[in-house]
Amino acid sequence: MNSRPAEGPEGFVYQCRLSLSSVTVNLVADLIRGHLKKIRSRWRKLGPGQIVVIVLAVLQHDQRLYDMASGNDVSASTVRRWVLEVIGLLAARAPRLDRALKKIARKGGVVVLLDGTLVRTRRRTGDENRPNYSGKHKVHGLLFLALTDEHGNLVWISAAKPGRSSEITTARHNKITAHLREAGLGALTDLGFTGLDDDPDDPVVITGRKASRGKPLTEAQKEANRLVSRERAANEHGFADLKNWRILTKVRMNAKHATALLRALLVLTNAEVSR
Repeated sequence: MNSRPAEGPEGFVYQCRLSLSSVTVNLVADLIRGHLKKIRSRWRKLGPGQIVVIVLAVLQHDQRLYDMASGNDVSASTVRRWVLEVIGLLAARAPRLDRALKKIARKGGVVVLLDGTLVRTRRRTGDENRPNYSGKHKVHGLLFLALTDEHGNLVWISAAKPGRSSEITTARHNKITAHLREAGLGALTDLGFTGLDDDPDDPVVITGRKASRGKPLTEAQKEANRLVSRERAANEHGFADLKNWRILTKVRMNAKHATALLRALLVLTNAEVSR
């Protein structure tokens, strides 16, 4: 799908190609139409179909707002407002943790895959940005946890935490083990979540085994770790689908808006994967 030609600052006209299905475009267009009807908005300079193309171009290709605005005879602030509006509408459709887990359980699933990812943010000056520095990755960013089903399909994304936060602390804050027990599911994770499960007699989180000083892993424990890693590989496919949206290359939003952005992209990603 091609968006309307946009004119850059030097008068160069180009087209932006969207590799998205009509299912995704219609989903967003219907949300916009429903929102306009709800707020009783009688008129906008462009129709919902045109707004969808502009917003999706910004999300998928990280197109500059000025470029998209000048090519469609609107202001950059108008494009920004449309982008934030669509992000809010999509984020509201993102599943809650408890409902996502219960849905998997109803479909006969027995396990989910849990992992964390750091989404890079633009570095800013000031004390407020210091918590966003991740010593593990050596960059500024925001930490998100994500759950996928055993096939690697994203089902839930946590709220953003500063980059210096640990994955296990974020998981405890979201009470993931309690939700897993309530839904009757287990979770496979990497070694970074070791110690997350507070009930070793009835664990719901499987992390593999860590070697300690003077106590190397046995061959059986190494093989068990390989099995866990092999099953968790599908989790990386879910993150890969999500990060195909180039707006995540370097997020320019604060934690609140970044959370809405990731959850909106989760809805769009699932619409593309399940079409």
